[in-house]
Amino acid sequence: MGNLTRTGQVGDGREEALVEHVLEHAAPGDLDDVIRVIDEYAYRQATLINVGDEKGLLLDAAVRRAQPGLLLELGTYCGYGALRMARVMPPGARLCSIEFNAANASVARRIWDHAGLGEERVAVLHGTLGDGGATIGRLTGRYGFGPGRVDFVFVDHVSDAYLPDLRRILDRRWLHPGSIVLADNMKVPGAPRYREYLRDAEGKEWRTREHRTHVEYQSWVRDLVLESEYLRSPDAGDQGATGAAPA
Repeated sequence: MGNLTRTGQVGDGREEALVEHVLEHAAPGDLDDVIRVIDEYAYRQATLINVGDEKGLLLDAAVRRAQPGLLLELGTYCGYGALRMARVMPPGARLCSIEFNAANASVARRIWDHAGLGEERVAVLHGTLGDGGATIGRLTGRYGFGPGRVDFVFVDHVSDAYLPDLRRILDRRWLHPGSIVLADNMKVPGAPRYREYLRDAEGKEWRTREHRTHVEYQSWVRDLVLESEYLRSPDAGDQGATGAAPA
């Protein structure tokens, strides 16, 4: 876990090995087959820390309900979550995924290319929302992020950044009433400050459902996924519990 927190990779080369496995065993241009091969690799060869197949069904369902035009993912890892979202998001929709590890960003892009997903459909940006404005500037300047523009956010990166990054998003008023934020790993490793914020804001700024599930690629350690609908207008003057977004 320490290596994951510092680098975003397990540290034994499994992420790069995954790329070679996908290129060898998944049919080119077949998004469904790429997802199948990644799941097979995670079960049989080396566990991955992507959202996985069980929690992936929750992600699929949330995207289908939201019918988003513009999606944001925090934590690309090897690109698995983005593959699942791209499979179910509407035609013409675009997903921007933020990844702080350059090697992971490269792994994801190679896998997406093999699956037939072009830059116009799924883009990966190396950076973080807390990097002093560089990544946020790219999102606004190149990808059209702005007040009320973001329909869906998938949060699946470093747990300590969950609440600060949500505050950054709210501070810039990217969400609109009905926007959905799905957050993974609420129990393992857990994001207690994020969960507490949503509990305090329930029925006022957010409406949240808790999905009981398991840690990826096994069935004995329980996990929790939060699905939160934003209730407040981006034109509301006071962002309430969000406070000032950290730089």
